[in-house]
Amino acid sequence: MSRIFYQLLFLFLCWSYAFNGMAQAHLPPLQEDKMLLTNQKVQMEITFGIDAMYDFKFNVAEGQFRWMKGYYPKHPLPYFLLGLNEWWKIMPNVEDDSHDDLFHAYMDSSVYFAEEIYKKYPEHAEASFFLAGALAFKARLYGERHEWSKATFAARKSLEYFDVTKKKAVELGAEMYFGDGLYNYFVEWIKENYKVLRPVLWFFEEGDKQLGLEQLEMAGEEAFYTRIEAMYYLMRIHANGDGRVSRAFQLSEYLYKNYPNNAYFHRYYTRMLYSTGRHRQLVPVAKSLLERVETGATGYEEISGRYASYYLGSYYMDRKGDVKTGETYFKKTVGFAEAIEDYDSGYYLHALRKLGQIAQREGEMEVAYEYYDKLKDHSERKSTLHKEAKEFLKEYKRWKKKNK
Repeated sequence: MSRIFYQLLFLFLCWSYAFNGMAQAHLPPLQEDKMLLTNQKVQMEITFGIDAMYDFKFNVAEGQFRWMKGYYPKHPLPYFLLGLNEWWKIMPNVEDDSHDDLFHAYMDSSVYFAEEIYKKYPEHAEASFFLAGALAFKARLYGERHEWSKATFAARKSLEYFDVTKKKAVELGAEMYFGDGLYNYFVEWIKENYKVLRPVLWFFEEGDKQLGLEQLEMAGEEAFYTRIEAMYYLMRIHANGDGRVSRAFQLSEYLYKNYPNNAYFHRYYTRMLYSTGRHRQLVPVAKSLLERVETGATGYEEISGRYASYYLGSYYMDRKGDVKTGETYFKKTVGFAEAIEDYDSGYYLHALRKLGQIAQREGEMEVAYEYYDKLKDHSERKSTLHKEAKEFLKEYKRWKKKNK
């Protein structure tokens, strides 16, 4: 199975728990046959912790979730929250595996306690809810790490519990809009974009992309636990050419302004400002993003630095005509990309092209050669970037011969 399969399978299997926090007060006693997810007192008490997690204040969130575990040591919810906290540490850069062990440990604990409830109460909606979610998260991460056997096993088990959870729609209320929305949208999206995976979907019910979008919108308005996650997926869907860009911008702005320390939301909002031509708003937001990368703020890493520096380089060079400032930012783009060996990134390749053009115009042919030589090595052979690099290298040879 391909890596993309597990990434996409995750989308419509996982009941993403975008909870909204927790404050330290007394929680109601646990009744094994009752659900915590629909308990309003629990919802009130967990608001602070999840807000902290989404705002990348991970230590604060962890403290709150551990406090909750003290009340419910045999319930899957606090362990899932602790695992989700580790997941968001991974989110800005999925290549970072330093949080993997702890993430799996927490999710395994959530699975264990959910199974204990499921054995006693097979019709318990919450037990299957957590089993499907925790296993789907594990499958997603195993897929990212190319551990295909483990990913396949976790995905199959998640599918089983996913089917059980779907039958409990009434009990789970508005939270089901999120899961159904993801399923309806992505099962059809996969068919359209990945024909090789169509046989895998023969056993799945038909989806409906428009209905899926409507359900995600309802989750974003009415759900408690999955509201922010619904917004997150709607933002991505609308931004990636299958919806309304204006809606994607609106969602990105909401998420950034409500969670200003979330590196992923910060990066995405910066991207939307750039792609929608909001240059006046872009500059301070992009500079803030770059500053946090350079000062080592939590979750801010080279990918975010590459985005911010490229956008600023383009703004100063193309909009303001300030070549020197633009050149400075494009050099940062190249540095960030090379630090994580992301040589096929469009930002990296176009920054090399810009720097090569600047050096060539200024008569610094040796410097231009370095940029264009990298551009030739890393760009696709049939691309215009590759052709431009080859043309310059030919010119460079003539110049070199002439200036011996």
